[in-house]
Amino acid sequence: MFLSVRANLGIRLMRNRIVETLDKLKRSSFRSKFKLNQRDLVYIQNKGIETIRKHAFDFITSRVGPQFPKNDGKQTPRKGHPVFVAQHATGTCCRGCIEKWHGIKRGNALTDRQITFIVDLIMGWIERQMVVHLTNQCINTKSG
Repeated sequence: MFLSVRANLGIRLMRNRIVETLDKLKRSSFRSKFKLNQRDLVYIQNKGIETIRKHAFDFITSRVGPQFPKNDGKQTPRKGHPVFVAQHATGTCCRGCIEKWHGIKRGNALTDRQITFIVDLIMGWIERQMVVHLTNQCINTKSG
């Protein structure tokens, strides 16, 4: 019983951290410029959110997860995949941004916990973008 209460508390704390971080990023004029386009949204719909989560995990693990990522600072395109857009929006596109925005120092490989946080942050941003898109779609449908 205690273990499940403790696990639930950990999950709630992580969710709160994600929400707080997304709110902080939204106040950045640079980070808030990134938005998913229609092509990204269709891609997510066709692939499914769990596939996108797997892509996020794979990209973070391979592109920014190593101790010394290849081409650090230039390894994440600004478009071409919803996760790439989300990485720039969430400050998880390179180790420099990860250090600046999330306090995770360069020079060490990302831990499993750090990777989980980053993937959850990316997915939280993507889910917010999807809600915004659906809300706008509903508003446009009602007024049209």
